[in-house]
Amino acid sequence: MRINKILNINSIVIKEDGVEKIVMGSGIAFQKSKNDLVDQSKIEKIFILKEENKKFQELLQSVPESHITLAEDIISYAEEKLEIKLNDHIHIALTDHLSFALEREKKGIPIRNRLVNEIKNLYHQEYEIAIWGIEHVKNELGISLPIDEAAFIALHIHTAKMNLTNIGSSIKKTMIIQDMIDIISSHLSIDIDRESMDYQRLLTHLHFALARLEDNKPFHDMDKDMLDVIKTKYSESFECALSVESFLNAEHSMSFPESEIGYITLHLQRIYDKNYQH
Repeated sequence: MRINKILNINSIVIKEDGVEKIVMGSGIAFQKSKNDLVDQSKIEKIFILKEENKKFQELLQSVPESHITLAEDIISYAEEKLEIKLNDHIHIALTDHLSFALEREKKGIPIRNRLVNEIKNLYHQEYEIAIWGIEHVKNELGISLPIDEAAFIALHIHTAKMNLTNIGSSIKKTMIIQDMIDIISSHLSIDIDRESMDYQRLLTHLHFALARLEDNKPFHDMDKDMLDVIKTKYSESFECALSVESFLNAEHSMSFPESEIGYITLHLQRIYDKNYQH
């Protein structure tokens, strides 16, 4: 295995069977030149990014090595905690995002993330990993990134965990859920406790309901008599659930079956009851 190209002191490109691969490891290119043998004891990661290989090579040559190292530390920590291999695209997406975030923070240009609560509750494990990540950044560089950044990092990790490459799909789903929550809060005239277990259960339910729609999976049926009781006994919450479904249909061309509206009603009623007990 020989070096085909040096990207930085910790990253090189090799070519095997005509395929370019990026090899990473601490000091792997130290005092090395093109065509030198690779010290295999220093190899930590090898991956192929196919058509995005060139983009990642450019990224490795253009951002500070400390930013690259920190992104890779977070990726490795995430893979260890989640016990899976993340989609290789995260090496581009997270490195690029983290470097940009660090540069913004140094210039005093924060970016707010209005989805923090939803991301924290929907992707709890990824969020905890991201919290470790921003603490790691602080320990290594002395730069304190805001909680908003932990939420962004968590989305990148979740996207790669789902073996996707576009963070946009994760953001879109989370934004739809937040819009649904806003409709619920407004319709029922309640201030939802976003730290409560009932809220977390509602978020999780809505998340999986949207996933069922996206994957064209069937919903659980509800006994018709039970549904009739819910409509009558919890009429306000049922009307609220219908409003949520109407929004979903009008804005995103998706529809919940009536049985699913019934299940959502039960979640809403629990929150409604808790709110008016105080």
